[in-house]
Amino acid sequence: MGAYTGVVSLRDRKRARTREALIAAAAELFEEQGYEATTVAQIAGAADIGTRTFFSYFPGKEDVLFPEADQRVHAAVHSIEARGPEDGPAEVLLRALRQVGDDSDDLAGRLAALRLRLIRTVPVVRGRALQIQMDAQREIARHLAAAFPERLDEVRAAALTGAFVGAVTGALQVLLEDEGSADDPAAVQRAVEVAVDAALEPWFR
Repeated sequence: MGAYTGVVSLRDRKRARTREALIAAAAELFEEQGYEATTVAQIAGAADIGTRTFFSYFPGKEDVLFPEADQRVHAAVHSIEARGPEDGPAEVLLRALRQVGDDSDDLAGRLAALRLRLIRTVPVVRGRALQIQMDAQREIARHLAAAFPERLDEVRAAALTGAFVGAVTGALQVLLEDEGSADDPAAVQRAVEVAVDAALEPWFR
């Protein structure tokens, strides 16, 4: 059993490295030659894998720009489930945001700046971003309503989640307009947390 566990771990590490290589290759190609001119085959080739293998990692090239969307939702759901007796719904959402910032720079690094630029200029990327945002809000709101039934019905849970996601998105849109911000993800993360804290202030206990 121990040997088997080692094999699985090695495979998972290899998949993680390949996934990171795809993300890095896509970002470089998007920046160098533009989103539309970049093909899945080019991204796969730059990461030294076949085109068919690419699709076992991402459904399409636009999805490479949102590699941690699921993890952000999972962080929010985990924060809700791990809430303490004194925690309110706003507290658990802010904790999830901080956890995401501690674990990665997906919200504020080079890829985040590139993603924002492409959301503004490429309709298919903008459409994918909106779909991911809507799905995330719906999932988080559902868990919030279930966790705080005495404080939130479905409408209020959706409103709180919308305020949370909107505050993050709005703050990033302003902060990442400065191209130098990508060089200091920690500063961007802190500024986003301050903005979200202000937006959710009416919801804190």
